[in-house]
Amino acid sequence: MSDASESGIPERKRGSGVKVVYEMLRDEILDLKLPPGSPIDEVQLAERFGMSRTPIREALVRLAGEGLVETLPNRSAMVANIDVLNLHTFYDAITLMYRVTTRLAAQYHRPADLVTIRAHQAKYAAAVAAQDALAMVSTNRDLHAAIAEAGRNPYYTWLTLRLLDEGRRILRLYYQSFDDRLPQEYVEEHEAMIDAIAARDIERSDRIASAHADQIVRQIQKLLARDERQSVPL
Repeated sequence: MSDASESGIPERKRGSGVKVVYEMLRDEILDLKLPPGSPIDEVQLAERFGMSRTPIREALVRLAGEGLVETLPNRSAMVANIDVLNLHTFYDAITLMYRVTTRLAAQYHRPADLVTIRAHQAKYAAAVAAQDALAMVSTNRDLHAAIAEAGRNPYYTWLTLRLLDEGRRILRLYYQSFDDRLPQEYVEEHEAMIDAIAARDIERSDRIASAHADQIVRQIQKLLARDERQSVPL
């Protein structure tokens, strides 16, 4: 067995180094194994992955384009911080996009859209059952992206995708707040949303989407406001 296999790094085909580095670092950043603000050392990564620094740099450029890595003036890099002070602007935007895209999906969806949406929901439910947080993040993104696409407004779809991608670590915190055991009622909330879309009930779709976004925001706010201080005897 090669050193790459022993280190947990998958065997790669020639020219696939960028993809390997990108996917592994992306997952570690999204899973918060690489905390926000932590430095990224190209030399250490080159040694870890057993490759030159060129594919490492290309992978970091790709991650920077997704807002997961920040390049510093001295040409070093770090994991991008989460702007906690301005999270309210993200909350406002994602809530609005959930509502708008769900309303439009109820109005304009086609039969094939429902097939796609339900397929993504099945994968999401399976990820929840498996307590696979990264799969929950990715399948949730795919589900809401499919809902946005069913609304037939490419501008709203683009903005929704951007928010979903930028919010992946925030959603990871959401699942972490439940110890990755998401209550079944929130899986069923997705089901109710899909049923409302299928029934072309625009107002009900809006109400469910709004409630769905609100409970996510409340849970994250509660997590970030948690008092972690310990009593110290004096």
